[in-house]
Amino acid sequence: MEVKKNQDYIVTIEDLSVEGEGIGKISEGELGNENGFPLFIKDTVIGDVAKVRVIKVKKNYGYGRLMEIITPSPNRVKPLCPVARQCGGCTLQCMTYEEQLKFKRRKVENNLRRIGGLKDIEVPMTLGMEKPWRYRNKAQVPFGSDKGGICAGFYAGRTHTIIDSEDCLIAPEINQTIIREIKSFMEEYHVAPYDEERGTGIVRHALIRVGFHTGQILVCLVINADSLPHADKLTERLLKIQGMTSVCLNINKKKTNVILGEKVVNLFGPGYLEDKIGEVTFQISPQSFFQVNPSQTEVLYKKALEFAGLTGQETVWDLYCGIGTISLFLARSAKKVYGVEIIPAAIEDARGNAARNGLDNTEFFVGKAEEVLPEWYEKRDSKEERHADVIVVDPPRKGCDSVLLDTITAMHPDRIVYVSCDSATLARDLKYLTEKVCNEGKEGEYRYQVEKVQPVDMFPWSAHVETVVLLQRKNM
Repeated sequence: MEVKKNQDYIVTIEDLSVEGEGIGKISEGELGNENGFPLFIKDTVIGDVAKVRVIKVKKNYGYGRLMEIITPSPNRVKPLCPVARQCGGCTLQCMTYEEQLKFKRRKVENNLRRIGGLKDIEVPMTLGMEKPWRYRNKAQVPFGSDKGGICAGFYAGRTHTIIDSEDCLIAPEINQTIIREIKSFMEEYHVAPYDEERGTGIVRHALIRVGFHTGQILVCLVINADSLPHADKLTERLLKIQGMTSVCLNINKKKTNVILGEKVVNLFGPGYLEDKIGEVTFQISPQSFFQVNPSQTEVLYKKALEFAGLTGQETVWDLYCGIGTISLFLARSAKKVYGVEIIPAAIEDARGNAARNGLDNTEFFVGKAEEVLPEWYEKRDSKEERHADVIVVDPPRKGCDSVLLDTITAMHPDRIVYVSCDSATLARDLKYLTEKVCNEGKEGEYRYQVEKVQPVDMFPWSAHVETVVLLQRKNM
């Protein structure tokens, strides 16, 4: 029997994909084969018995839409957000938080074993939040038209259809007030929202940042024009909101999915806000990368600091350092910290943040880590100059390339601390690092061994998980 699109089946959810989709098989009795036909079904939990409709059929698997829960899993909960199923953000809201933490631990462990070849690795439970709501300090809210009116909210999963919603339950409540003020301003002064298909209209997104420790707020309106009509009136409205520190415009006239353009026009305030991680204060501009979950960022960085094992005598490299968040966190316990980041504005912020915190033991380089570090290494005359005690790497999702990994191991650091937002590319890079035999000349050969792994839940209700890993140098 052939599985057909738009046909309904009853399935039991037996597993979860890496993206958190439930996996259930159309039974062998219905198909007349031995193994059944697997379907990936969003909004389901292991243990659910569900009626699903097939929406896409591939050769060996398909995708289904949840139509009805017949028997709920013990780990199923009712989503708090009324648009959770439509929105592309919180894909795990139907799962208990405890079960999410277990799922993320299994995800990391499975990738390390399957991709990384780390068969004996033991991954502890994911470090979660006591209150996993209202944790995001940043929102990028798209604006559009809906039945002649202005809508603002979040994109539906895998689309650019805007789900009209002023309140996101993982964002601060103040965001609702800000979005309403912007909508009201646009309606009163007839400022049109951006039309993605035509490339017309003015207001594309509102970027909202909130300093959880300082209470400061930054609003940056992304516009499809060189200026915003009646910008002074919008500024006047926003300044009535307690904590409003900076109001600015970001100019993006390109027909692109990239949210921010290059030019920022300041309307009020310094053009940035300040916030803290631990005892370190950071200046955060609209284009700065800053972790979106400040309380869990502190958990993550404390774990990275613990793994680094600093005594105050170490030379440390922080690769993909951004605005210096990890660099400055480590600099309080290290002799010297070097940071590398490709974005010039981020390095400017990093240098300013170092000065702001009185940390004069830091030095920052602009450029690609895979170019800056090898070039720096080649220019050093001696093994002692090339050596780093600790190297911290926090790459984007694609992970590190082999040139960078080769340079890291050639600097023979005692410890490598790898912070990752993608456990699949993390596992790939760990396999490369642990299998590589390094030569130190007369001192002999050495290699790196994974000593500790710790997943941290930076993004509750989503399938994403951060992981920090300690690799220790072992002489052979």
